[in-house]
Amino acid sequence: MKASMMPHSAVLQARASRAATGVPSDLTELADSWDLAAAGSGSPIQHYAWVSACAEAFATASDLQVFVVGSHERPVALAPLIRRSGALPRLELLGVRELYEPMDLVYQSPAAATTLAAVLALVGLPLFLERVRADSPTVSAMQVAWRGSGVVICRPALGSPWIELDDRWGEPEPPLNAGRRSDLRRAQRQAEKIGPISCQIVTPAPEELGSLLDDVVGVEAASWKGRHGTALARDPLRHAFYRSYAAAACRAGILRLCFLRVGDRIAAAQIAVESEERFWLLKIGYDQAFARCSPGVLLLRETVRHAAQRGLRSYEFLGAPAPWIRAWTEEVHPCVSIRAYPARPCGVAALTADVVGAGWRRVGRLLGGGR
Repeated sequence: MKASMMPHSAVLQARASRAATGVPSDLTELADSWDLAAAGSGSPIQHYAWVSACAEAFATASDLQVFVVGSHERPVALAPLIRRSGALPRLELLGVRELYEPMDLVYQSPAAATTLAAVLALVGLPLFLERVRADSPTVSAMQVAWRGSGVVICRPALGSPWIELDDRWGEPEPPLNAGRRSDLRRAQRQAEKIGPISCQIVTPAPEELGSLLDDVVGVEAASWKGRHGTALARDPLRHAFYRSYAAAACRAGILRLCFLRVGDRIAAAQIAVESEERFWLLKIGYDQAFARCSPGVLLLRETVRHAAQRGLRSYEFLGAPAPWIRAWTEEVHPCVSIRAYPARPCGVAALTADVVGAGWRRVGRLLGGGR
């Protein structure tokens, strides 16, 4: 059955032209309706602002492929995908390879997710959905839709750490163990030897945004990321993404730019958004000159406290559960990798390549995860 024959569904694929914004034209046609489908997702990463910024930074009009269930005016499900060409072409979630943040298909209900998965199964290409929440309806929807037409392998991926906030996190000292609290007090004393400490959490106006982002990028470049070439100042594509997304989040009033100053210098900075009753930490950086007083940790203490005092439900670290995050929380949203291989030559070839790449010892475990 062709995708166009699927009841109440339409498949939209980006054409070769681009709008003036740089976002492929077919995506801009969904600008006013995308968030209708994303409203219940619980994550700003599912919203149009994030997806359009990813498209502008990481995709071309020829490799962006957006699948829509429902009309453009009232979509009930969407799949923002990018086609990876080459000897073994495949579809992937847009932006996950470059940013590695937890992401999912977008839909209003589990039934819509199942319909969208069925549309994607008809495309006939391998489909990789990395870092999907393990409790997402996408997992069962993919297994049902691809049953009889391919192999679906679902395996654990890096989870997403978070703090469940309550009144204790709004106190001057966070509810950490005694050793961690002692470390914070020591870092505070070290910073105060240099100069007065102040924290600023800004909801910027559009006319302020450019210079404030310059401050964030400059601080990050002064850290170890600058020496290793991973800072935004050295990464044009990711730099462009954060500029674009920050502008959209600023217009929506959800952007938060956070600064810790020691004396009159910015020692640490964060890019974050406040959305869905949660605080989402997107980017961090600190000036290596202040490393002895752990300015990034001091700023984290202040933004966690701010989020708790605002009555937000959680502080979402995104990223991976790094050691510095585990000092603050052991809570992790489990995530999975979903890889679907159609029963076609391209699917068999992709599955074979991935199994060989994973190592033959894992073949049984990989195949055991599929249904």
